[in-house]
Amino acid sequence: MIKYIFKRFLYAIPILIGVNLLTFTLFFVVNSPDEVARLHLGNKRVTPEQIQSWNEERGYNNPLFYNQSEKGIKSFTKTIFYQKSFKLFIFEFGISDSGRDIKYDIKQRMWPSLAIALPSLLVGLLLNITFALFFVFFRSTYIDYVGVIFCVGLMSISSLFYIIGGQYLISKLLHLVPISGYAHGFEAIKFLVLPVIISVIYGIGSGTRWYRSLFLEEIEKDYVKTARSKGLSEFSVLFNHVFKNALIPILTGVVVILPLLFLGSLIVESFFGIPGLGSYTIDAIQSQDFAIVRAMVFLGTILYIFGLILTDISYTLVDPRVRLK
Repeated sequence: MIKYIFKRFLYAIPILIGVNLLTFTLFFVVNSPDEVARLHLGNKRVTPEQIQSWNEERGYNNPLFYNQSEKGIKSFTKTIFYQKSFKLFIFEFGISDSGRDIKYDIKQRMWPSLAIALPSLLVGLLLNITFALFFVFFRSTYIDYVGVIFCVGLMSISSLFYIIGGQYLISKLLHLVPISGYAHGFEAIKFLVLPVIISVIYGIGSGTRWYRSLFLEEIEKDYVKTARSKGLSEFSVLFNHVFKNALIPILTGVVVILPLLFLGSLIVESFFGIPGLGSYTIDAIQSQDFAIVRAMVFLGTILYIFGLILTDISYTLVDPRVRLK
């Protein structure tokens, strides 16, 4: 098993390097540092001296990959690639274009994002699987048909409707929770209840339908027919056989959501005024602070690869055949 996990880590290295190089190319080759400086300073009436000064303050005045004016190792270290891209591998995110410490901001903003995403994931996963098993138990009946129609209806509605509708009904009319904002400690709960509820409701339609399709695919297989022929009840077949054998695709679906646990939800955090990493990224895009955007892209890649490795490890726990590969 250790060999299997080690191989997965080796596979992740070239992926991470490739994403880092692609991100660097998009931000510094397609858009040169001078063009970025013009965006911040204003395209009109910007002098070359202002552009040079802006680049020097932020370390964008060095060559991209190789510095001919330096000797030895400094020829590679005193470059934009090393300062702005290579250092990301050791989680040195540097200073944003607006002068903020990116690493400090990430440490502060990760907790509000986790406070929303973690309960949303756990509650949503529990409800989606429960509803899916319930519909499969009553498959080909009116309960199943109505449930599928209800899920499609939920999927057809924009997330903005749930956000605005929830704020109007629960916050403005009923005054149960604040409409937006955030506080630290236990005071944060009243600000997180509504975003979590809306996140769960928005994901029920698609999640339930997807898990339902997984369970329906498993329930037609030969091992299920064998279990029924031995006299097992339908309830026992669903939970002891179908659910267990559907764990691998379930785990695969969960890994896609893992980066969001840390990076937060862009829309939800922005509408509810939650100072998480989602709103942090949106603010950086709006202010064209590409240093923050680069850091968040790299961080998202790290989390996604880490999630894939965790998924591979979990495969070995639910399916022993994987360990032999």
